[in-house]
Amino acid sequence: MTDIFGKDIKSLNREELSKLCERLREEIIKTVMNNGGHLSSNLGIIELTVALHYVFDFPDDKLIFDVGHQCYAHKLLSGRDTVFTNLRKRGGPSGFPKREESEYDCYNTGHAGTSVSAALGFAKARDIKGEDFNVIAIIGDGSFNNGLVYEAFNSLRPLKTNILVILNDNGMSISPTIGSMHEYLEQLSRNDAYRAKVEKHTNIFERFGFSYDGVYDGNDLDRMIEKLSEIKEKLKTQSVILHVATKKGKGYPFCEEHPQQTHGITCNGKLNITSYSEVLGKTLVSLAETDKSIVAVTAAMTPSLGLSEFFEKYPDRSIDVGICEEHATILCAALAAQGLKPYYAVYSTFLQRSFDEIILDICSQNLPVTICIDRAGISGEDGETHQGVFDLSFLNMIPNLTIAVPKDITEFEEMLTASVDLNSPLAIRYPKECRTVFDCGDGQLEFGKCEYLNRGGADVAILACGERAIKTALGVNAHFNGDVTVVNARFVKPLDTQILDSLNKKLIITIEDNQLSGGFGSSICNYFSDNCGISVKCFGCKDEFIPHGTVEELTKEFGADKNAIIKYIENRCD
Repeated sequence: MTDIFGKDIKSLNREELSKLCERLREEIIKTVMNNGGHLSSNLGIIELTVALHYVFDFPDDKLIFDVGHQCYAHKLLSGRDTVFTNLRKRGGPSGFPKREESEYDCYNTGHAGTSVSAALGFAKARDIKGEDFNVIAIIGDGSFNNGLVYEAFNSLRPLKTNILVILNDNGMSISPTIGSMHEYLEQLSRNDAYRAKVEKHTNIFERFGFSYDGVYDGNDLDRMIEKLSEIKEKLKTQSVILHVATKKGKGYPFCEEHPQQTHGITCNGKLNITSYSEVLGKTLVSLAETDKSIVAVTAAMTPSLGLSEFFEKYPDRSIDVGICEEHATILCAALAAQGLKPYYAVYSTFLQRSFDEIILDICSQNLPVTICIDRAGISGEDGETHQGVFDLSFLNMIPNLTIAVPKDITEFEEMLTASVDLNSPLAIRYPKECRTVFDCGDGQLEFGKCEYLNRGGADVAILACGERAIKTALGVNAHFNGDVTVVNARFVKPLDTQILDSLNKKLIITIEDNQLSGGFGSSICNYFSDNCGISVKCFGCKDEFIPHGTVEELTKEFGADKNAIIKYIENRCD
C-alpha cells in the first residue's frame, strides 16, 4: 500500500510521516473547499489515521468508521489520491466509506452508532472461519451517546471475540456533545490524580469486557504510533478501548475556532444554510412567544435544523438528546401526553431510525407531536445513506398521521402556524433548499385539503407534492401551453377525496420526490383502482439506492424528470 507520495507508508521515517500529515491536510482542505464535504472532522483525525495505516495492515486488517464523516485521509492513503479531486461528485469517490469503491472500505456507513456492532460481526466471522486479522472501529464521542453502541457492548463477552474500539473524543458531533456519557468521558479526560479516584467506581468499559486505555493526544503522531503498536499485541488476547482526544479542525485555525460551523461545507465554501430550516426556527420562536406549550426537540443537530435562536431564547423548552433519534421520538410522545406541543426536527434519513416509535408511541396514542422532516427527497452529495426518499412511503401506512408537503417556504410557514391547533400527529417534510416561491394557488390552507394551481382543458391532470415536484409539474404544463391541470397535493395523507373526485380527467400523473413504492402515487393508484375510465401514471424516485451527485444530476437520472413526463404525455395522447 502506498501513500500519496507514491511510497509505502511503512517505509517512511517520522519526519516524512509528519510531512505526510501536512500534505493530507492540504489535499482535504483544497478538495472540500472546491467540492463541499465534511471538513473539521476530517482535519482532526489525520494523525490518528496515518498512525493506523503505519501500524496495521489494511486491507487485511479491517477498519470500520462510525458514521464515516472522518474517512477522507483513509481514502487518500488507500490508493484513491488520484481521484480524490472528484470527491462527492457523480462518478467520483463518496464522502463516506463504500465497499463498492475500494477493498480498504470493508463496511458501508453513514449513520451513527453502527461501528461497534459491525466490528463484532467481522471479528466473530473471522473466528468462525479460522482467519487471522485485526478489527478496528473508530467512533466519535457524539456517536457514543447512541444506544446501539451499548447493545453491541452488551454482547462482547458472549461473542468471545476481540476488537479494538478507538474513541475519538473531540467534544463534538455536529453540535457540542451533550449528555451523561459525555460528562463521564470528560471526567476520564481530566488529570491522572482525579481520574484515579473516578475510575475505581465508574470505569464501565471494563465491566463490558474491554481493557480501557486512555486518554491520549490523538493529534500526537508519535504517541499514536507507539500506543497502537502496543495495543496491536494486546488484541491477540483481549478487546481494547483506546480513548484519544483530538482537536476538530486541527491545522486550520478557522476550523479549530469554529468546528460546528465548518462541520459541513458547501461546494462554494459557504456554510450549509437552508431556507426551510431558517423558516422553521423563526416561526417556532414567534409561535412560542404566545404559546408556552411549544417545545423544540432535536437529536444533536440544533444549528443545522435552524433551531439555534429557539434554544437561546427558550432554553427551558429546548431539548437536544444527542444522536438518539428513537429516544427523541418517545420523549416527544411523553411530552405531548402531558399537554405540551413538541416539535421534533430531524433529517429524513435519520427519522428512519424512529419508525417503530412513530407507530406505537406517537400515532397509536394519537398524540399531537409535529415531526419536521428536513432534507426530504434527493439531497445530493452525501449519497445513499443521506438521501431522504423513503419517509413518505414508511409514514404513509401509519394510522392517525397527517402528512403535509409544502410547495414552498411560504406554505411551510402557514403549515407550522396552523399546526398549533391540530390535536393529532403531524409530519411536515421539506427539501434541503428553497429554490422557488410560487405565486399561484386558489385556496387558503386547510388541513387535508389540496389546491388547484392551474385548471387546463386537456384530459390530463398532474398531482404534485413538494417544491421540486410542483416546479416540474408547472414546467410540464408550460410545455403544453397551460393546458394541463396542476394540483398542489400538499396533503399526502389524508387524501383530499373531494378534489380527486372533481378532476374528471382520463390521465392522472403523480409526481413526488420520494420512492415510488408505497408513496403518494401508490395512494392515488389505490384510490382510482376501481375506476376503469382513469389511468394513473406515477413519477418519482427509482427503486434503487441513490448515489452521490448534485440534486439536479440525480433527479434527472433517478427521480422525476420533466422531459420524461412530457414524453410520456405526448406518447400517451397521440
